Amino acid sequence: MSNELKVGFVGAPRASGFIGTFQAVTETMPIALCDIRSEILEQVGDRFSIEQRYTDYEKMVGADLDIIVVMTPMPLHVPQAVMALRSGKHVLSEVPAATDLEQCWQLVSAVRESGKKYMMAENYTYLKPNVLVRELVRRGLFGEVYFGEGEYVHELKGLNEITVWRRKWQTGRNGNTYPTHSLGPLLQWFDDRVATVSCFGSGHHYKDSRGDYYENEDTTLMLCKMQRGGLIKIRLDMLSNRPHNMTYYSLQGAKGCYEASRGFGDSPKIWLADYSDNPNQWRSLWDFEEEFIPEIWRNPPEEALRAGHGGGDYFEVRGFIDSIVNDTKPPIDVYEALDMTAPGLVSEESINNGGIPLPVPDFRTIQHFPDDLPEPLRESSIISVTL
Repeated sequence: MSNELKVGFVGAPRASGFIGTFQAVTETMPIALCDIRSEILEQVGDRFSIEQRYTDYEKMVGADLDIIVVMTPMPLHVPQAVMALRSGKHVLSEVPAATDLEQCWQLVSAVRESGKKYMMAENYTYLKPNVLVRELVRRGLFGEVYFGEGEYVHELKGLNEITVWRRKWQTGRNGNTYPTHSLGPLLQWFDDRVATVSCFGSGHHYKDSRGDYYENEDTTLMLCKMQRGGLIKIRLDMLSNRPHNMTYYSLQGAKGCYEASRGFGDSPKIWLADYSDNPNQWRSLWDFEEEFIPEIWRNPPEEALRAGHGGGDYFEVRGFIDSIVNDTKPPIDVYEALDMTAPGLVSEESINNGGIPLPVPDFRTIQHFPDDLPEPLRESSIISVTL
């Protein structure tokens, strides 16, 4: 037991979906839980037999822990991650990584200064279809990839009234500001980062329970020009009355293309030039599973089968813990986390200025904030958003 990494969680409701996975990883021992709502804290603590329970996050940070898992509302991710890093803890944080560019800088600075591991828990990169497509791209079967799409369509109006922070942070800001589920897998397929974004909206057609229009336009489209010249289109819609479709992707390369399921009996389909003489004939993505799925997915442990997102949550946690144990780069480190987050923040400035293309900062190169930001962003409202 003395060799196990001691883990604390902040944000009991979301943590309830991850504590069991950490309990199944032999190198970790979940021992602490924090939430400001004592009733929920006790319910989740009792369910998983977590003895150390806190309503004061600063007290939990001061406890004897190795890892803190941040699973609170979006604006708290950076403040809580920074406090944990500066206290010598490794951090696994929910998405998105930050809610403004100043937070991005605070997070990068804390990771650099602490020397601890930080990973963003973007679990859609661990969905089995996305893992398989990534491997096919890695093997060169798509050729050079140059166009992709991602869509997160998830009607949230009712949930806004239950988890009220969403009313401001998910539907109260105009732009493509919750992009990581869509953008994350695509950035891994492209092996590239977004250089500029333009964002456009479809207007306002829905009101909340108080009769106010939502600030976020119903559908926003973010066009991402990649550093090496490719193009990605991201649709975000958390308001339209319609069934959910949170995991649609497409990918186009010089030698192949892919389209995910849109639901209602559809299934993921693919065309690869090396495996077809007919340029107009789709095949099932799963025709390629036996030959190309990564080894870890071939005989997943029971712990993975019980984890969320089809086992993806287990592999996500497993990758994070391996980076600590082996002192390697986390699967989604702070820079990749901001590659997935910052385009959405910049989209807010673009959409509010008629969709003008704006540069996305690369925080790998920034040493002095905000002086190192691209000129159009230095006086931007997205540098800092008051809680």
